[in-house]
Amino acid sequence: MMVRLKRILLVGLLIVTGYGCITVGSNFISNDFSWIRENRTTKKEVQKILGEPFRTGVDSGMLTWSYGFYRYSLFGETRTKDLVIYFNKDGTTVKTYTFNTSFPEEKKKWEYKTAP
Repeated sequence: MMVRLKRILLVGLLIVTGYGCITVGSNFISNDFSWIRENRTTKKEVQKILGEPFRTGVDSGMLTWSYGFYRYSLFGETRTKDLVIYFNKDGTTVKTYTFNTSFPEEKKKWEYKTAP
């Protein structure tokens, strides 16, 4: 009985150690969004490049598509990134978008791009 309990605990520890990271969503290329052009880029173009959105919603009457990638870790820092695309009232072309990340390498790239 005691040997069996030890084996179960050992297997559990190995699983937690080996799978101490959980990811949600799909990773997406986030180093350049110059292909998104306000009032010109269509939903079909967004979907062709990024695939199906992780979430859909509405903000102030505008359709929104959200793409997210979330890496949760038991032993390290959690890393996340989100891209939210806002469509014009007609629902066919992009009005604007927002992007946020906590991945250090991406943060550096974007801080450099936005520096004066």
